[in-house]
Amino acid sequence: MLDYVRANPVRGLQVKEMNFLGISAYYHDSSACLVQDGKITAAAQEERFSRRKNTPDFPADAVNYCLQAGNITADDLDRVVFYEKPFLKFARVLTGHIGAWPFSFSSFMRSMPLWLDDRLTLPLTLKEHMGYGGKVCFLKHHLSHAASAFLPSPFEEAAILTADAVGEWATTTCGTGSGSVIKIDREILFPDSIGLFYTAITTFLGFEAHEGEGKVMGLAGCGRPKFMKEFGELAGIASDGSYRLNPDYFSFYGKNRMYSSRLEELLGPAREAEGPLDERHADIAASLQKFTEDVLLKIATDLYERTRMENLCLAGGVFLNCVANHKILERSGFRHVFVQPAAGDCGGALGAALYGACGLSGKSRPAAMMHAYLGPEFSEREIERAVAAAGLRAQRLSDGELAARTAGLVADGRIAGWFQGRMEFGPRALGNRTILGDPRNPDMKRLLNDKVKHREPFRPYAPAVLAGRANEYFELLGDSPFMLMAPPVRREKSAAVPAACHDDGTARVQTVDRAANPRFYSLIEAFDKLTGVPMVLNTSFNRRGEPVVRAPAEALKVYLETGMDALVMGNFMLEKKNGKA
Repeated sequence: MLDYVRANPVRGLQVKEMNFLGISAYYHDSSACLVQDGKITAAAQEERFSRRKNTPDFPADAVNYCLQAGNITADDLDRVVFYEKPFLKFARVLTGHIGAWPFSFSSFMRSMPLWLDDRLTLPLTLKEHMGYGGKVCFLKHHLSHAASAFLPSPFEEAAILTADAVGEWATTTCGTGSGSVIKIDREILFPDSIGLFYTAITTFLGFEAHEGEGKVMGLAGCGRPKFMKEFGELAGIASDGSYRLNPDYFSFYGKNRMYSSRLEELLGPAREAEGPLDERHADIAASLQKFTEDVLLKIATDLYERTRMENLCLAGGVFLNCVANHKILERSGFRHVFVQPAAGDCGGALGAALYGACGLSGKSRPAAMMHAYLGPEFSEREIERAVAAAGLRAQRLSDGELAARTAGLVADGRIAGWFQGRMEFGPRALGNRTILGDPRNPDMKRLLNDKVKHREPFRPYAPAVLAGRANEYFELLGDSPFMLMAPPVRREKSAAVPAACHDDGTARVQTVDRAANPRFYSLIEAFDKLTGVPMVLNTSFNRRGEPVVRAPAEALKVYLETGMDALVMGNFMLEKKNGKA
């Protein structure tokens, strides 16, 4: 059965402004998105409000924010669109538990109360949390991903590829988009899942599911793919990229872990959480990364051969893998690739809202998504109050002074928090909730880890570079505004920006456009005038294990409780003297 998205307004028909709320919840990284009159008004993850990272809870605070940003109440909503079909997913969960019985008993007992409490009664949950009693639409999970990939893209037509752990049954889908119509024509079903495969090996390496996959991508750059023969035992891959996991090595329902004892027989002992990392672990990570890239590249190449389209849209948590994304762009045949900033499950809310706005109301597609600044922002007065409540004093600077002073601090080797405008939607900090460092300083990664981030030393930091200057330093094809491409660093430039280079010679690049973020652009421009280097080092404004900061008080807390040297919020600057605020 094919799924379609249609949004072709009838000529001459007058359509009133309509409000569509998209929601993703109950798996991980819950979020909400509001689309008004075909335009994306607001979007945010619930974790930024609750301060529980990757929370699966109903996104009540994110919903409230979206309604406030749209200046509406729940009564003004024309429809709420949920990013998957709960009953279809529940059927898969029951089938999986029954198939793994009796080993799945403990998992069954943990999950059933959650399903019976609210996951199967979403209209009642909406009434309870929002006072909303109107129409509710449920989409297939991967249709939400496909909509989030294509509908906000700059392409009139494109091929679409989605891949994640699992939706209802689908784990990977292929299709096309044209105008406002999306057609999904191929899919791979659970338990065969490249997303679950990556997560299973992530947990084997001692990292948390839904949190550690990015760490494994970073660790892969420190190793060599020496386990490809062994990985060939774990899954079979056809020439078109379709794949089948070997069930002897995985356990998605039966036990408290995602892999069987046979995986340890094949790869050696699993790493304990927070245990030491050695060369074998890095080589397993590198093998996993290459295996995943090979699968995705075969699927994308086959999709190109079948469609012969120039453009490709990607979504699903697998495509937060920026190294794989750039290799698809380099090698699959597609000339242009678009990945929106919330490619994982939180972006399902974006896809659901856009599907509702385009498919159900007769509105045309929105303008291309040029930035991710869809979250809350705070006024100058709110920032002043937060600073005063913390017992601190801040200096107010003009726009020009702000960029020059901040650039000077960073050029002097100091670490500065940068809190501006609307919060980013998606997992990446893109210049509004960011911590800044000097990419020229070979010791900067260690300083950031020791003074603020306290994270694993193998994890890279990202260069934020002026869009027109990126190719001077990186072999980047096109732009990378959402930090979802990791091209090679040009060899002749790597010594100039050592803190921006990963061990494998790549960099997770963010290209910064003046129109999308004029203040961040001005900061980098000022840094370039001081140093001759048109980039700064960018990492998310948070501490290890915490969500990115949302409000001024949270930014101040990180500033005060870490070794951060300065904090810039709006036009206000705070500096520590001799390490003291």
